[in-house]
Amino acid sequence: QVQLVESGGGLVQVGASLRLSCAASGVSLSSNNMGWFRQAPEKEREFVGAWSWSDNNTYYGDSVSGRFTISRDNAKNILYLQMNNLKPEDTAVYYCASRRGLVEAQGLRGESTYDYWGQGTQVTVSS
Repeated sequence: QVQLVESGGGLVQVGASLRLSCAASGVSLSSNNMGWFRQAPEKEREFVGAWSWSDNNTYYGDSVSGRFTISRDNAKNILYLQMNNLKPEDTAVYYCASRRGLVEAQGLRGESTYDYWGQGTQVTVSS
């Protein structure tokens, strides 16, 4: 059974950093595409970034590019999202997701691409 569990969220000030974790079980990070999404109140779920198993690259949404970084610890089977220079508009529930198999880069940006999702972790950035 696949389980993705996010952690590391919290309340921080503008400009701070946070590192989110996504612990995976029942699925190997090294053989799956892994994505991060976020959803703010009354807004649609937004693509944050993804690591592509298909081409071993990372991709980011425009609003976080240059501030957020995705990394993996394959030995621990944990996906990370390092978030720097946080802004109030980064406030959201953050989710990780997985998808096995070949996926085109553009496809990684769509939530319908992914098969499994975590329960989310809340990030609140206070000004």
